[in-house]
Amino acid sequence: MALSSDRQSLIPPFLYSTSFTSKTLPLHQMSDPTFIPPSSTSSPNTNFVIPSPSEPGKIELFSPQYYAACTFGGILSCGLTHMAVTPLDLVKCNMQIDPAKYKSISSGFGVLLKEQGVKGFFRGWVPTLLGYSAQGACKFGFYEFFKKYYSDLAGPENAAKYKTVIYLAGSASAEVIADLALCPLEAVKVRVQTQPGFARGLSDGFPKFLRSEGALGLYKGLVPLWGRQIPYTMMKFASFETIVELMYKHVIPRPKSECSKPLQLGVSFAGGYVAGVLCAVVSHPADNLVSFLNNAKGATVGDAVKKLGLWGLFTRGLPLRIVMIGTLTGAQWGIYDAFKVFVGLPTTGGVAPVPVVAELAED
Repeated sequence: MALSSDRQSLIPPFLYSTSFTSKTLPLHQMSDPTFIPPSSTSSPNTNFVIPSPSEPGKIELFSPQYYAACTFGGILSCGLTHMAVTPLDLVKCNMQIDPAKYKSISSGFGVLLKEQGVKGFFRGWVPTLLGYSAQGACKFGFYEFFKKYYSDLAGPENAAKYKTVIYLAGSASAEVIADLALCPLEAVKVRVQTQPGFARGLSDGFPKFLRSEGALGLYKGLVPLWGRQIPYTMMKFASFETIVELMYKHVIPRPKSECSKPLQLGVSFAGGYVAGVLCAVVSHPADNLVSFLNNAKGATVGDAVKKLGLWGLFTRGLPLRIVMIGTLTGAQWGIYDAFKVFVGLPTTGGVAPVPVVAELAED
C-alpha cells in the first residue's frame, strides 16, 4: 500500500541534519493506508517522524524520548560488554602493574587460575558493570545531544562540510561528562583487581577505599582517565562514522536503505571493531597511567613514567588491549544499533550528510 511504499521517505537521509524538526504527524494520518506523507521538498512546516519497523510506536527525533533511548542503549552497550570482558581486563591490569609476575596473556590467566580459581576471573565485575553503565549512558546520550547542538551552531552547510569535526567535538564533550561518572568506580575496580586481599568487590571495597584515600582519592585518576578516554572516544565515534560511511559507499553493493537490518547491524559491528583497534592504540599510554595510579597509593604520573618508561607506556599490555577493545567496541556498536532498531530508530552512520538550503521554521 501507499504508506509502506513511502515509508523509507520518512527516514531522513542524514539522521542528524539540523533541518528536521522533532514533531510527529497525527496518529490518525499515520494509520490511514491512503495517506501519502509529504516529501522533503514540501513547505518549511513539514513534519518528519521515524517509524518503527514493527510499528509499535514512534520516537520523535531529538525529543526527550529520543535522547532517553540513546542513553539506555548506551547503558546496555557499555555496561554489558565491559562486564563480559572482565577476565581480559583483569589480566591486562595485572600485566601493567606487575609485568614480572604476569609475563604474557597465557601465563597471566594461568597465574590467576592457580592463585584465585575460576571465581577470580570475575573479581571486580560489579564496579565494572555499574561504572561503565553510567559512563555509557553519558557517552552515547550526550554524544547525540552535542552532535545536534554543534550542528545547529555550525549551520546546515558547515555541518555537512565539517561533519568529522562535529563528530570529534561532540564525542569529546560527552566523554568529559561520562568520565566524572566512571572515575570513582574505576578507581575501586582497579584496586580490587590488582591488590589481592584488598576487598572482595564493590560493597566492601568502596568504603575501604574511602577510608584509605578520602573522597578526593576516588578522582585521583580523573586527569589520566580523561587522557585515556577522550582520545579513545573521539576515535571511537569519528572513525566509526567514517568507516561505516565508506563501507556503504565502497564495500556494500547497494545503498543502506536497501540493506536488511541484520546486514546493517553486521556493518555496525565490523565498523566498530576496526574503530576499536584504532582506539586501543591512541589511548593505551593513558590506560597504563590509570592502572598504575589507581594501584599505588600516593603515586604520581612521574613515578609511572619512571618505572614503566616511555616504551612501556606505549606497549605494555597493548596486544591484549587491542583484542579486548576491538571486540568490545564492535560489540558496543552492535548492541547500541540493535537497540535503536528495536525502538524504531535507524542504525548509526552510513549516509553522508546533505547540505540543506533552508531551516525549518519554528512555530
